[in-house]
Amino acid sequence: MRDPRYDILFTPLAIGPVTAKNRFYQVPHCNGGGYRDPSAAAAMRGVKAEGGWGVIFTEQCEIHHTSEITPFIELRLWEDQDIPAIARMAEKMKSHGALAGIQLAYSGVNGPNFYTREVPLAVSALPIRTFTNDPVQARALTKSDIRDLRRWFVNAARRSKAAGFDLICLYGAHGFGIFQHFLSRATNQRSDEYGGSLENRSRFAREVVADLRDAVGDTMGLTMRVSLDETIGELGFSNAELRDFIEMNGDLPDMWDLAHGTWEDCSGPSRFKEEAAQEVLVRGIRALTSRPVVGVGRFTSPDVMVRMLKSGTLDAIGCARPSIADPFLPKKIEEARPEDIRECIGCNICITGDMTHGISRCTQNPTFMEEWRKGWHPEQMNAKGQSERVLVVGAGPAGLEATRALAERGYDVALAEAGNALGGRVARERMLPGLSAWGRVADYRAYQIGQKPNVEVYFDSRLDAAGIVDFGFQHVCIATGAHWRRDGVSRQHVVPFPIDPAMPLFTPDDLMAGLRPSGRVVIYDDDHYYMGGVLAELLRREGHEVTIVTPSAYLSDWTVNTLEQHAIHRRLAGMGVEIVLNRGVTAIGRGEVTTNCTYTGAPSPIGCDAVVMVASRSPEDALYRDLLAREAEWADAGILSVKLIGDAEAPGPIAWATYAGHRYARELDGAELGDALPFRREVTELAPE
Repeated sequence: MRDPRYDILFTPLAIGPVTAKNRFYQVPHCNGGGYRDPSAAAAMRGVKAEGGWGVIFTEQCEIHHTSEITPFIELRLWEDQDIPAIARMAEKMKSHGALAGIQLAYSGVNGPNFYTREVPLAVSALPIRTFTNDPVQARALTKSDIRDLRRWFVNAARRSKAAGFDLICLYGAHGFGIFQHFLSRATNQRSDEYGGSLENRSRFAREVVADLRDAVGDTMGLTMRVSLDETIGELGFSNAELRDFIEMNGDLPDMWDLAHGTWEDCSGPSRFKEEAAQEVLVRGIRALTSRPVVGVGRFTSPDVMVRMLKSGTLDAIGCARPSIADPFLPKKIEEARPEDIRECIGCNICITGDMTHGISRCTQNPTFMEEWRKGWHPEQMNAKGQSERVLVVGAGPAGLEATRALAERGYDVALAEAGNALGGRVARERMLPGLSAWGRVADYRAYQIGQKPNVEVYFDSRLDAAGIVDFGFQHVCIATGAHWRRDGVSRQHVVPFPIDPAMPLFTPDDLMAGLRPSGRVVIYDDDHYYMGGVLAELLRREGHEVTIVTPSAYLSDWTVNTLEQHAIHRRLAGMGVEIVLNRGVTAIGRGEVTTNCTYTGAPSPIGCDAVVMVASRSPEDALYRDLLAREAEWADAGILSVKLIGDAEAPGPIAWATYAGHRYARELDGAELGDALPFRREVTELAPE
């Protein structure tokens, strides 16, 4: 059935003693579940197996209690009692013929050990490197410690084999793994046989691989994930030195897994990183080794995948985020349905689940990490309930996903949109600098809806409560979105602050509608996500003198969780945007704004000709409230329910909206849960006293 151009993607690949059925390789990725939600993580990986992936890996798995990264929630394999949880993952991964892989990690200088209270061990005695500058230092591994560490890797490998895994990945990229710490001169300042020359810095990797070959290498493939470039110059592990390392140790693992030296560079969002962004760093490495090579690059296009294989750049297509957005990506290519792929938009909301220690989400795939918790399948909806007709008001991300999923269930759906285009906020935001890929949220759903004979779309349809009551739909879903506030209410201010009407004032909605300020512009960003920075870039590109003011210590503070905060600050500073941190805005007057220090309250004016207010958003819920006021008429009109969803209920990121739309569609006509939890969870078992 598949297009012959893509046949190469489905050829088997030998990885040491095991063989992958195709070239689709889900590299290790976090998911916010780890040791806390093992069944949820296992079911998520199992869905990928069903979707056709040839290789599926866990996230990083801590091998020993002397190196753990609390508060982050990853897997643990510290002792035999950890085996059952990861064995469940291996079983799910292998359920449809995929190879099951586990990533073994010792975090070294990245492990503060807040849970175990063990003194951290690192290649050299240095402060712990974490996202939050934890006030902890590591002591240097002694020769005896290194022998212990080699034994701990062997113990973890044997436990992995007992759990049923086929592949082991030794973690040495993104700055997080002990193998990178040995290889990099930035973290390896030793003067013994493990430091100094590249040959010496490679010694630990050679020893561990030899140990594991003796222990499990006859039945398990051994892969090594190494840094493509730490991008810190000669002090770090550069791309040139990586090539020397692989040429020197070409046959060391059964497969080389290549990833950028920092997580921010490797998994940068689409705003800063294009598909296949790491190709230039990978090209030519395959010629240095007889072993296969896998690399990543947010691959979503099967044509780009084929090019990477046919050019000899890669032997397998490594995917993390694309496998989250669409676990059935391989199967859709195999079944000649590439138009049905939910392409990753590179927003990195998935990563925020790990960074915030919650459960991961995906903007494109609302079922991600809900496969076990709620029984949601990314390609299969539950059967239709007893009712027939649903009216969805609003064609933004929540309304589009609700419409798509309701139609999949078999309901007759009318989608009413006040404007003349599908997408709502996505249709507007995709036009902003760097956000074009976000338009895939609307494109995917618009295409799917267009294939459904049970969906009618009505444009230029601004409905009122009286009209909806007269229509007689059984269910009404209100997804009318939200608008940006003009009065400054957000986090710094819970009530409006003084604003002189003589000052030209704009909101993000105004700029996205094509309105523009003139002269010097101050952007007040009390939203702290991407919008303030994106608008600063937009206006600076158009020639404005721009100052962005934020009460936070970081520009676009929350984007630390999407791995782009540094890139945003660097880009805007490089464009000449003046960045004012730790200052709020207390008043907007004629020709100036008054800022205040968030610590002392000391005021300071900034002269300007216009202000862009990036504060909070107000739900567009007037229609919903009008319908509630007429609830007495619902029964006579045949209305069974009216539900408010998405930004119209509570504004949030786009992923919150698509989730709300999907949840509405799943739960329509469902049984009332009462006080019961709407999802499953696992509870820690009490040990005997």
